[in-house]
Amino acid sequence: MTKRPVVVATRHFPEAVEQRLQSMFDARLNPEDRALSHDELVARAQGADGLMVAATGKVDADLIHRLPASIRIIATFSVGYEHIDIAAAEQRGILVTNTPDVLTDATAEIALLLLLAAARRAHEGAAMLRQDQWTGWTPTQLMGIGLTGKRLGIVGMGRIGQALAERARANGMEIHYYNRTRLSPEQEKGAIHYATVEALLPQAQFLSLHCPLTPQTVKLMDARRLALLPEGAVLINTARGGIVDDEALIAALKSRRLAAAGLDVFDGEPKVDKRYFAIENAFILPHMGSATIETRNAMGFRAIENLQAVLIDGKAPPHRVKA
Repeated sequence: MTKRPVVVATRHFPEAVEQRLQSMFDARLNPEDRALSHDELVARAQGADGLMVAATGKVDADLIHRLPASIRIIATFSVGYEHIDIAAAEQRGILVTNTPDVLTDATAEIALLLLLAAARRAHEGAAMLRQDQWTGWTPTQLMGIGLTGKRLGIVGMGRIGQALAERARANGMEIHYYNRTRLSPEQEKGAIHYATVEALLPQAQFLSLHCPLTPQTVKLMDARRLALLPEGAVLINTARGGIVDDEALIAALKSRRLAAAGLDVFDGEPKVDKRYFAIENAFILPHMGSATIETRNAMGFRAIENLQAVLIDGKAPPHRVKA
């Protein structure tokens, strides 16, 4: 019998994903879902052909240079790959792949959830009930902001940005956007394009971030740019926490310069600036953008497609990323 390639799974993945992984490879799983130290991962990787990793585990240059020579591919269970030192992997001749095009709808749904929850003060209402402080309906209680007729600014009009735009249009919103490349008229569907983020911000009564985290977008939303938003604006972030300057956003929320924020991602997560916990007008979630059964399975299957291409079929992986 032909020896099957060995793949090390660094985290516990969805059941259907692990079943497929085991059916195709000699899979070394992590059923306890324990974060592995570099020493532990290097030990597990001995004699293995590939790694299936998650965005929560940093695969830095030190780890990559310690991996055994047998490792040929690192398949990440994520679209983002900033947790992997791509240049170091390329130096070792290790391919790196990701899972694009399967998170669009799930992430757009969470963005819309955040937008609605932040605008309509859902956190405050839920807290009032859970703390047994609700005394009944009153004419001025928890008045939020309606979506109909409001301007939604989108930074990063890729697949997720466009999917959110579709959902926002259904709620009567007007779409404005910044993207490095202007979309075609068919893709724009009437959305208004701006050549710079700074030009977009004064128009954005709601602002949703969908750009990647790059050296150019680190702390993109700093105090200066937040000040360009209309007073009482609502900010949504489902992209990466590092795109927002926490100090500036927290100050804007506390002063009510911004009406609210909806955040699914945080700088340095899983560590979260604890000041957000005490801010009533911050609706926060623990990075749930892709957390549907359908999407997480699709992510895993896409990662396995990449592993199969390299380790079984001897072909280039369909979703390689490069430095």
